[in-house]
This record gives sequence, C-alpha cells and structure tokens, in this order.
Amino acid sequence: MIFLQLFLSFLKIGLFGFGGGLAILSLIQHEVESHGWMTSEQFVDIVAVSQVTPGPIGINCATYVGFTATNSVWGSVIATSAIVLPSLVIMLLLCKLYFVLNARFQRSIYFQQTMRMLRFSVLGLIAAAALCLMTPVSFIDWRSWVIFVVVSVLTIAPQYIQMTDSNGKNAIYLLRKSVQIISHPIILIVLAGLVGYFIYA
Repeated sequence: MIFLQLFLSFLKIGLFGFGGGLAILSLIQHEVESHGWMTSEQFVDIVAVSQVTPGPIGINCATYVGFTATNSVWGSVIATSAIVLPSLVIMLLLCKLYFVLNARFQRSIYFQQTMRMLRFSVLGLIAAAALCLMTPVSFIDWRSWVIFVVVSVLTIAPQYIQMTDSNGKNAIYLLRKSVQIISHPIILIVLAGLVGYFIYA
C-alpha cells in the first residue's frame, strides 16, 4: 500500500511541481508530512543531503524519501520513477510544441512577452520553497541566520559588482573576481558545511 501511495504522491508532484528543483520542495514536504513518512527534522536533513549530492535536488529528495518511508531500495526506485515520468513525457511534448511555435511566432512580441512572464512564476515558486525551509528546525539560533545572510550576499554580489578595468589591475575588478570564485555554489556549500561543523559540532 505504501508503494502505491509513494507512486501516486510523487507522480502528482512531478505533474504539478512547476519549476523543478527547489520549487517543488514545498510540495514534497506537504506529501511527507500528510502521510507521516518522516519528521520535520528528517526532512530538513534529507534536503541538505540532496543539495550536496550530484543531480537535481527534487529527484535526490524523492529517492531519499522513498527509501526512508519504506526502508527499501524499491521505495527509492518507485518514488524516483514517479517524479521523473510526468516531466519526461511533458517535456518531450512541450519541446516539440515550442519549436513549432517559435518557428511560427519568432517575431511576435506577444509570444516573447509570454515567455518572459513565465520566469516570474518560477521565481515565486522558488521563494515559496525557501520560506518553507525557514523554520526553527533549520534556523536554530542567530548564528545560522548569519550564515544564511552571508551566503545570500555572496550569491548575488557578483552580479552587482561592475568590472571597470579590462586589464585586471583595477581593485574593483580584482574584488569581483575574488567574489566570483568564493561565490561558486560548490565552494559555498563546502564553506557553509565547514562553518556549521565547527560551530555546532
């Protein structure tokens, strides 16, 4: 019975989880809590592990939830297959449709504006996922908030620091290059993990 629940739940997530990745975490959390497959603490741990392991975070999360809920590899296979199936079918159809429409309406301002507006809906879904994870379980004290703010600033900072000297001798240019190196997602994950280990271990 639990395998059928897993399949239907993650099939629904894969079908209606627009935006993918971080955007579907709120849907996964809702299904996990409504079925009582794990606690909030376990879900936050799974999200953290899914973030640092290779592959899309939504699929990684489904794999871990499936295994944790059933204590079986088959649970992982079913959950992962269910979350991928709708995306695979829909993307094949949409890609074909997009190429047909783009070829026909390439110069249409309405078509271009529609595609531009879709980006805002994805931004809202990602923001909703971030808000769902901002709980006392994730932010246990002021130090975790400091880590969050520093990582957020380092993530967006390179976009707002302008390079004013092409030969690389300007101080702002060097600052931007340094921030770009530090703000790489892999480096940020490793640094945040090390800081968290030394603070909370």
